[in-house]
Amino acid sequence: MAGRKSILVFAVAVLLSACGWAGAYSGGTGEPNDPYLIATADDLNDVGDHPEDFNKCFLMVADINLADYTGTQFNIIGRPDTRFSGVFDGNDHKIWNFSFSSFGRNYIGLFGYVGSEGQIKNLGMESVDVNDVNGSRIGGLVGYNRGTITNCFCSGSVTGYQCVGGLVAFNNGSISNCYAIGRISGEEYSIGGLVGYNFYDGTISNCYAIGCVSGTGAYTGGLVGTNDGTISNCYATASVLGEDDTAVLVGHNCHGTISNCYATGSVEGNWITGGLVGHNCFGTISNCYAIASVDGNYYTGGLVGSSGGTVSASFWDIEAGGPDNGIGTPLPTEQMQTGSTFTDAGWDFIEIWDIGENQTYPFLRKYPAGDINHDDTANFIDFAILANQWLQNTP
Repeated sequence: MAGRKSILVFAVAVLLSACGWAGAYSGGTGEPNDPYLIATADDLNDVGDHPEDFNKCFLMVADINLADYTGTQFNIIGRPDTRFSGVFDGNDHKIWNFSFSSFGRNYIGLFGYVGSEGQIKNLGMESVDVNDVNGSRIGGLVGYNRGTITNCFCSGSVTGYQCVGGLVAFNNGSISNCYAIGRISGEEYSIGGLVGYNFYDGTISNCYAIGCVSGTGAYTGGLVGTNDGTISNCYATASVLGEDDTAVLVGHNCHGTISNCYATGSVEGNWITGGLVGHNCFGTISNCYAIASVDGNYYTGGLVGSSGGTVSASFWDIEAGGPDNGIGTPLPTEQMQTGSTFTDAGWDFIEIWDIGENQTYPFLRKYPAGDINHDDTANFIDFAILANQWLQNTP
């Protein structure tokens, strides 16, 4: 009789596995209209233990504390051979105390590898502590991203060997409306406050990073270490310490495009150091500025340390520090806080930029002009809201 029970239990386990681990997590079936519900730390950890679910839909229904998972105990979600290609909606909840400590392991983050169809959205992570001093592609949220990440943030500490980012280590997908705050460090190359390496198809928009970033090798930046992709409408406020190709925004802009961005803070490097970008190899920089203390030994500039690419309509505050190497336009603080300085250069002060005249430097608009309901689009709905408010306030 005992033998028959064992056979039955085994058969049920096999059936559940074949059916996508039916009844898993805190509810749901994993379909778009009925996502798996993630309510506990065990739920979240179980996702990484079930790669057959990596193409499913997930919805967080509570904040989650992962403090009980230390070392390498947490099951990282997604890996190169089995990528996460589903949808994970944080539903504006937070994950606390995600930690992972290892040696020589690659693709570390809450998600190790996100495929091109994968989506992560509306998720916050606080008190992150990730450490692998000999590992590559080490991030707070994602190790390697080829998918879409929107409305996410990460705060804490991330340490790795090469390709290290506060939010994402390696990006060849899309990141928008995200930010990272914390201390990021690495020993080799591509160390960034938000993203370590933004690859050719990678796009980063409407994002920012705040904190301390340090790299003992090449390509260290307060926002991105290495950029070959596209960065727009972003900023970094950071203290950055590096060796070669170091800057407050992007350390090394090889073939990438950087537009409508700014950097504030301080940077200290050795070879090729800049307030905004360290080395603009063959890249393009437009409508950007820097307010940074810049300290470097060879090829140093207030805006860009060295450039073989294009730099246009971009400025830096000469009173903030950093030598004039002929790249970008140096201006005193008074002119950097005057709107006409930038509008005369063709900057968009309707949809992208704004300024407190004679009081502030330009800052990025959070929402486009006319976007009354703050859905990132100015359309007829906004006009209807305006008309309704006008009618209500008309005597």
